[in-house]
Amino acid sequence: MTRTVADALVDRLRTWQVPRVFGYAGDGIDPLLAAFRRADGEPEFVQTRHEEMAAFMATGHAKYTGWPGVCVATHGPGAIHLLNGLYDAKLDQQPVVALVGQVVSTALGSGYLQEIDLHSLFKDVCSQYVQTAVRPEQLPMLLDNAMRTSIAARTPTCLILPHDLQRADAIDDLPHDHGMVPSAAVVGSPPKVEADADAVRRAAELLQQGRKVAVLAGRGAAGAAAEIAELVELLGAGVTVSLLGKPVLDEGSPWHTGVMGHLGTTASAELLGGCDTLFIVGCNDPWTEFYPEPGRARTVQLDLEARVVASKYPVEVALVGDAATTLRALIPQLRRTADRRWPEQVEQSVARWHRLAEERAQTPADPLNPEAVVRALSGHLPDDARVAVDVGSATYWYARHLALPAGVPAHVSSYLASMGCAMPYGLAAKLDAPSRPVVALVGDGSMQMNGLLELITVADRWQQWPDPRFVVLVLHNQDLNEVTWEQREMEGDPRYPASQRVPDFPYASYAELLGLRGIRVDKPDQIEAAWTAAFTADRPTVIEAVVDPAVPLLPPGLDDAKLQKVFQGIDQEPDGHGARSQVLRSQATENYLD
Repeated sequence: MTRTVADALVDRLRTWQVPRVFGYAGDGIDPLLAAFRRADGEPEFVQTRHEEMAAFMATGHAKYTGWPGVCVATHGPGAIHLLNGLYDAKLDQQPVVALVGQVVSTALGSGYLQEIDLHSLFKDVCSQYVQTAVRPEQLPMLLDNAMRTSIAARTPTCLILPHDLQRADAIDDLPHDHGMVPSAAVVGSPPKVEADADAVRRAAELLQQGRKVAVLAGRGAAGAAAEIAELVELLGAGVTVSLLGKPVLDEGSPWHTGVMGHLGTTASAELLGGCDTLFIVGCNDPWTEFYPEPGRARTVQLDLEARVVASKYPVEVALVGDAATTLRALIPQLRRTADRRWPEQVEQSVARWHRLAEERAQTPADPLNPEAVVRALSGHLPDDARVAVDVGSATYWYARHLALPAGVPAHVSSYLASMGCAMPYGLAAKLDAPSRPVVALVGDGSMQMNGLLELITVADRWQQWPDPRFVVLVLHNQDLNEVTWEQREMEGDPRYPASQRVPDFPYASYAELLGLRGIRVDKPDQIEAAWTAAFTADRPTVIEAVVDPAVPLLPPGLDDAKLQKVFQGIDQEPDGHGARSQVLRSQATENYLD
């Protein structure tokens, strides 16, 4: 059979060491699907239940592996469905390549069936690179450029492939002629960038003068844990992390205050509220109201991207460079501070937070406290696990209560904050490393949005995995809980049941129907046994935890005015007494431990 452009494209994906592509069939990519069939699983085609899930899985693959994820979709509705997952990749700076079909070239501009202007559709989300192939001679150069751009710019890119071009004859020997552009499947390693020496000197001087130093670390601090620990010891600093920075450092350290921001800890709020010097390392967290009040803390910021520096907070010294490389240049210029009152204060704050978190998790709820369910996972999470976290109340309890073993990655849709990410992320993680256990933390709203569909994919594939452990925790509270608490806190409005109520659904029974293990938990004494059973099961497991929506999702250190606004909303609800009681309990515990 004649080798087609689609065959050449699949061959080039293999050269780029793409192990699998995520997608859904459609007539606009029929020749490409045939080429995948002829490739006999190299790369593997992973059928998702929806193109949005294909893009989320590609983003998840990029997050867990560091290598571009590839998604495939037909023209028209298939292409449109990719957008949410691709925007997740764009906002979280992840390399993803979308291969999208298009109607036959001769029909373009005619108003053909499922014809849309794909360049206009993708020009924002794939702004760094979106191209339509029009001649066989352009392949594989276009794919090489899409891959290279996605890696170098850490962004999604898009290659549009008209149907007739996919099935055209491939041209393997490109003529050496004007307008013919040869290419290679090669990308250079990123450079290790050390910040300007004079800026490093000035940063050292500023940090040395601080009496109460706080370090705010984000995902850009990955690979610099040892350097941060050494800097902390020298300066007697405390450290807080962004949500994305949670897996970067060992949270068991006495100077680690946990996650900052709205979903963060009281210790982090106290650290940032009390410091006189702030060192931001690889972080661009948008929760600016939780930074020190501008002008209160002298600030150094270190980031590989110059455009990030001072974009969220006033900065006195800017360090543009790789975190570990620059910190290694900075540390020899620091001396150990003699005054240890600040680190002692930080340690006391951290210890107080741990007591508060434990007491909150033990607070009675109807029927279960979600904090207790997620906190219990810490004692069961394997050292080689991968964690996927959905957006919603699960994010709060993950941030505050889950202790990640060193080296365990955890990912969430962060800057886009899109519901429905955890199941496709988890599948991408499991398909990449089927011998490693995966845990997905999901709310019932997200589970109904698309998790139930991708549980079908889990059921279809799990028997191919050498380690069957794929554990899904569903927090079943019949409420879009994060938005409910946002309505109360931000607007002073009551919960709106028509908008917020999530229909009841038997998640554990559904798992059993699919041939998986289902465990329903609605009593506190069942929690530990459920986690034990899930991690010893011979198949993927869904834990359906029936939890109380009244447990508050409120920031640390809520002042009286904001608290009254919360009560203003709750008191308009006919059944708001449970939420009011839980808020009062939570605030009383926080105040008592203060």
